[in-house]
Amino acid sequence: MRVGIVFALLLSLMLTGMPISIALGLTVLSFMFTLTDVRTESVALKLFTGIENFEIMAIPFFILAGNFLTHGGVARRMITFATALVGHWYGGLALSGVVACALFAAISGSSPATVVAIGSVILPAMIAQGFPRRFGAGVITTSGSLGILIPPSIPMVLYAVSTNSSVGKLFIAGIVPGFVLASLLGATTFYRAWRNDYPRMPKATFLERLDAFRKSIWGILLIVIVIGGIYSGLFTPTEAAAVSAVYAFIVAVFIYKDLRLRDVPRVLLSSANLSAMLLYIITNAVLFSFLMTYENVPQALAQWMIDQGLGWIGFLLVVNLLLLLAGNVMEPSSIILIMAPILFPVAIKLGIDPIHFGILMTVNMEVGLCHPPVGLNLYVASGIAKMGITELTVAVWPWLLTMLAFLVMVTYWPGLSLWLPRLLGM
Repeated sequence: MRVGIVFALLLSLMLTGMPISIALGLTVLSFMFTLTDVRTESVALKLFTGIENFEIMAIPFFILAGNFLTHGGVARRMITFATALVGHWYGGLALSGVVACALFAAISGSSPATVVAIGSVILPAMIAQGFPRRFGAGVITTSGSLGILIPPSIPMVLYAVSTNSSVGKLFIAGIVPGFVLASLLGATTFYRAWRNDYPRMPKATFLERLDAFRKSIWGILLIVIVIGGIYSGLFTPTEAAAVSAVYAFIVAVFIYKDLRLRDVPRVLLSSANLSAMLLYIITNAVLFSFLMTYENVPQALAQWMIDQGLGWIGFLLVVNLLLLLAGNVMEPSSIILIMAPILFPVAIKLGIDPIHFGILMTVNMEVGLCHPPVGLNLYVASGIAKMGITELTVAVWPWLLTMLAFLVMVTYWPGLSLWLPRLLGM
């Protein structure tokens, strides 16, 4: 009954249009100060200790690195490299967009940033070459979601913070699923392009491919620095984020020279705004998690599911349905910070690997980014493609169905996520 009051109040505040972070804070504080005897000092202490986490520092650094690279011409060079590799296949430019999104995802950690960086360059080129606007927008909207599955990934950091899991393991675990999803999205793109005989580009020579690789090498090296550094033990994920931010600044300003020094304060301010928003959500989500634990919600939920005979297969099906529904009303960061502390203890009690569960949640967030009413990738892509949300929703369906099929694969094939961490002895 008491927990029902919490969720009813939270939903009521969200329906008024109130930001999720403020709705969370008001819900928790109202409940604690009226229906519990929790001392004010305990709430203040929990707020302080909840965000006193070294791994949270990775979030602003990854955001900053992504912004430097988005404004620094790295995306354009990656598109050129991707086009040299696959441009001669059916739907060449569209396939190049998928490959470029996968490459940029490996250095940005953000899906909207990937859509902006790749889409703003390749979508106009696709339309000029004769591709239907809907086709191009569908490709970029869904391929941009790779930004949160292929490491580094901000949602993975949030999951790790919420569940005390290893960020490094999550990053390594995301590599194989990210590659598989990129391949499936590419296959869907190729099939539709082949059926409709969409344009192809002349096959690039070996020297042209080598030149494109040489020009994009500074961006690609960041992938090696982050993943290689974490796996080798050279630095922690948080230190990797700081290194990537400094590296991205040097590449954008001094090597590629696409970002002028006078533009750096604007990039810093934009990164600070986004970081502050996420940290504010984290702060209030910590309180919400504290309240759920205080009311024994995770333990009661776990016991109820065990009593019902709901094994790990049924539980994961329920989790997917719950997260897909949550994706209709909340953005990924809020979903992870609210749902992970509740669902994670149940998953552990049912013997589900925490890293596998983290990848499953991340893939659910990817799907949520690509469907209305709050799919962030849709809104970003609609601005680039100059299309309405309804029209764009129709356009993404072929790729969205592919993503749903991939979600089923990730859910019931733990080895897809866990094979590489186990191979590396993590």
